[in-house]
Amino acid sequence: MGGAVLLAATTLSTAAAAEDITLRFAGVFPIDHQGTKMMEQVAADVAAADVGLKIEVFPANQLGSGEALFEDVARGNIDLASAFIYADTDPRLEFLSMPFLLGGWDDMESTLLNMDSEFNTILQEITDEYGVRVMAQNPEGFIGIVSSQEPENWNTFDDKGMNIRVWSSSVVKSMVEELGYQATTMAWGDIFPALQAGIVDGAICCTKTATYSIFAKSDVGTHFVEYNSISELTTFYASQRTLDKLNDEQRAALQAAMTKASEDFFAYNRENDEVFGQKLLDKGYTILRLSDEEQAAMAAHVQETVWPAMAQNVGQDIIDRLLAAKEQQ
Repeated sequence: MGGAVLLAATTLSTAAAAEDITLRFAGVFPIDHQGTKMMEQVAADVAAADVGLKIEVFPANQLGSGEALFEDVARGNIDLASAFIYADTDPRLEFLSMPFLLGGWDDMESTLLNMDSEFNTILQEITDEYGVRVMAQNPEGFIGIVSSQEPENWNTFDDKGMNIRVWSSSVVKSMVEELGYQATTMAWGDIFPALQAGIVDGAICCTKTATYSIFAKSDVGTHFVEYNSISELTTFYASQRTLDKLNDEQRAALQAAMTKASEDFFAYNRENDEVFGQKLLDKGYTILRLSDEEQAAMAAHVQETVWPAMAQNVGQDIIDRLLAAKEQQ
């Protein structure tokens, strides 16, 4: 009898230990950024679910830059990430940087936040091939150009007399060159020191919220050019190897926490976009905004010149699917 009780206790103890899993969650935003706070919210919500799952949060590129995280998650070296998915691993992922695909916050909600959209269906089809599961999307708003001076001819297609940083995307490089800038490809983690040191004159990288949090608060940069061409999009994604080790209850708790954080982050950014615009002005920044006519002309020009060239890397089938879904909205 005593042996049976001992065996049962040992079995229960072993089962409980097997369920006590700690996951590493890597992010790229600064420690005090709202995106990092959402990662911490995910960790807190998962802990509160009491399913034998703990999440350790590593923000501010502590486990690597956004460019490196995707492959580390694919290999299972890192369990979870909150970062933009770059096209370094697969050129088809360039579609994530397709300029002027979206027209505003409602478009972001229906296309990016909605995990059943064609946009996210395409993304999951690609990332499945690498053993990466997209858990939720975090649209932050439209990115603009942060600069240390006012670009010449900023509202036309003429030469701007400026060299700006672009991320590792041939699509974005083509777009900014069509707008009249010189473009230098540079990793996310190098932007701040490069702009601070004058290695580049500006960078296409950030929403007004991130521009304030990352640059203006540190007195770097003077202008924000609001082209509204590409949405800032970080993704909550997970290693499929990690997910396969979790039980159904743990996976459900993780998904619920990430979905809630995604929705909360979107609501925060939608509500505070102009708030942070005012904070930029209060810090002495100048915000340059296109008129409706200038915005329409720029969108038409980029769609005509850049979109057709995307087919070589992205594939015409993906572009056709995205445009068909756009027409149905």
